[in-house]
Amino acid sequence: MKVILAEPRGFCAGVDRAIEIVERALTLYGPPIYVRHEIVHNRYVVENLRAKGVVFVDELSQIPDGAITVFSAHGVSETVENTARLRALPVIDATCPLVTKVHNEAIRYETEGRQIILIGHDGHPEVEGTSGRVKRGVLLVEDVADVAALTVQDPDNLAYVTQTTLSVDETSAIVAALKNRFPNIKGPELRDICYATQNRQNAVRKMASEVDLLLVIGSANSSNSNRLRDLSVELGTPSHLINTAEDIKPEWLEGVKTLGITAGASAPEVLVQNVLVHLNTLAKVEVETLNGITENTKFKLPPEVLDKTLTKAS
Repeated sequence: MKVILAEPRGFCAGVDRAIEIVERALTLYGPPIYVRHEIVHNRYVVENLRAKGVVFVDELSQIPDGAITVFSAHGVSETVENTARLRALPVIDATCPLVTKVHNEAIRYETEGRQIILIGHDGHPEVEGTSGRVKRGVLLVEDVADVAALTVQDPDNLAYVTQTTLSVDETSAIVAALKNRFPNIKGPELRDICYATQNRQNAVRKMASEVDLLLVIGSANSSNSNRLRDLSVELGTPSHLINTAEDIKPEWLEGVKTLGITAGASAPEVLVQNVLVHLNTLAKVEVETLNGITENTKFKLPPEVLDKTLTKAS
């Protein structure tokens, strides 16, 4: 069986940064380190950090006074930020800089007096964080049908922002529907679809016609991983989302001569290599890597993990 590996795949700069922040915090301040929500949406990463002394919580109320607190890569609302400040929690913010950019755009548009429409998935931590940055609230749209159902205050005074990890095609259709219904709406076009999401989708688009089946390595709650699988199916290539090699069902591989493998932006490369090892126990495997973009983006780390500048209560 021939196996084609997508390029690029796996960790993006925002995920790399978030995980490094937690690892450095463990080294500098010692466990336990408390993280609000999963640092990134990947089971392997979360369990690995948990074993090192990271405690993942849903709410700040679950964090003891004085404990080192990390905000996940998905960002948080202004309320969460203010609550942490009122409690004097020593906070390290691991929000992806591209998510922070969306927050700033939403705030700027609201400052201009515009009502904000947010394109995203209800309940996703990034959507909750962005929504919580807009004082008058947002109108959430998940698909084109939602655009038709919108009730707005002033059709000539609107702006939109987007969740960073959506499908480009899906977002394009929603933006087109918004512009068709509200010609004067303002927005950042598709610049809020992060570079890593775009690059991984482009790789799947390039690969789909060359493979009989595509395996996407990523957790079920990873938005960008789900979009990769969905895109493959839309292009006519069967696809499955897997957490680890153990999720692969032998019947999937029946009749498959060329298998494609990619990984979502929160899935580590070790999971890809484990899949290759597993496949080699099932068949003779020939591996090649798709010719694709090499990503060199690197985001700066916050000062709290460069020097021991936070105070941890005993």
